[in-house]
Amino acid sequence: MKKKLMCLLLSTVMAGTLLACGETAGTATIETVEEPAEAAEEPAEEAEAPAEEAGEAEAEAAEDFHIGIVTGSVSQSEDDRRGAEAFQKMYGEDRVILATYPDNFTEELETTIQTIVNMADDPLMKAVIVNQAIPGTTEAFRQIKEKRPDILCIAGESHEDLPEIGSAADLVCNNDFVARGYLIIRTAHELGCKNFVHISFPRHLSYETMSRRVAIMKEACKEFGMEFIMETAPDPTTDVGIPGAQAYILEHVPEWVEKYGKDTAYFCTNDAHTEPLLKQLLEYGGYFIEADLPSPLMGYPGALGIDLTAEAGDFEKILAKVESAVCEKGGAGRFGTWAFSYGYTVSAGLAQHAMNVINGESELADIDDISKAYEVFSPGAAWNGSNYTNAETGVKADNTFLIYQDTYIMGDPGHYMGSTDVEVPEKYFTVK
Repeated sequence: MKKKLMCLLLSTVMAGTLLACGETAGTATIETVEEPAEAAEEPAEEAEAPAEEAGEAEAEAAEDFHIGIVTGSVSQSEDDRRGAEAFQKMYGEDRVILATYPDNFTEELETTIQTIVNMADDPLMKAVIVNQAIPGTTEAFRQIKEKRPDILCIAGESHEDLPEIGSAADLVCNNDFVARGYLIIRTAHELGCKNFVHISFPRHLSYETMSRRVAIMKEACKEFGMEFIMETAPDPTTDVGIPGAQAYILEHVPEWVEKYGKDTAYFCTNDAHTEPLLKQLLEYGGYFIEADLPSPLMGYPGALGIDLTAEAGDFEKILAKVESAVCEKGGAGRFGTWAFSYGYTVSAGLAQHAMNVINGESELADIDDISKAYEVFSPGAAWNGSNYTNAETGVKADNTFLIYQDTYIMGDPGHYMGSTDVEVPEKYFTVK
């Protein structure tokens, strides 16, 4: 609807411009040529033609720009990629350019950087969105700005420290690791969990966002009288790859459930770990509040063995089908998600926001405008957001935002937890 409205308005403006140009050209010709009116008609028409062409060319130039979206592959970050594809489908392959960085991006840093920088070789490129903004994105944005300062550089879900990437990007949007660090534990406690198991690996734990969230989760567990447990699993970007990392989770979850009990909630920081974790928790017991980057598509289809092809893009139907399958497996009241995919929405929503900014319809660093763009791809979702605050300096960043949705716990009684209306205690914003 927005696109149609935009086109209608543009057509109206163009029509007005062309009419004005035609009238001016005709009047000038009549005044400067002292001939009868009939003789003046032909030059007037000739003058009108180039004026029309100039008006059309100007309007086309204003419209003719490209937006680039760089994501991980379907095997590593399916939701991110699907969101990029949805935006491309909406606006066309001639307007939206997609690229993927390597699955093994930690070992192929130069290829990753070059993949992002190559977007700037397109003379019509006006915005580059990277989701997830893996290591190397900051350097890539710096190189883009050196050659094309006019290009908007936008990072979704940065793996690099937020102050660092914020120094190179025009806009950074991450999940709210501060609020969620508290709310995930609070929700687990309300569901009756006694323990919380955090599954990750050294690379992820070196990120400021994840290390701070771990510290917040530990502190929240103390507040609610829960035991916090750290487990290490293989990094899928290393030699073991995704198959090896997933095999490890499949093998160890039954041991963990036996060791920690069924009244334990589990959380993993890697997308590839999510599907095998869900599969085994559905089989052996335990709770799963939400994924690191929540979505009803994150791990659930594979873990449940369901096909969501017919429901593609319709998250109301996707959630209903996933919830039904979870309940059939006996997981009612133990498994949660966000109603709309985070990764999908970030890829498409940040691209929509960039387009709105380029068209003069939105302000780049306005959280309400960002939420408006996100809602195009998550109708009815309540997005809560705030500026990122540096734990070291206490300074809020003007161009960096933290965003989250409510948690939806599937089954009877299916309900939302960790409401956006819940106040996160002030002390958690300085935990590090």
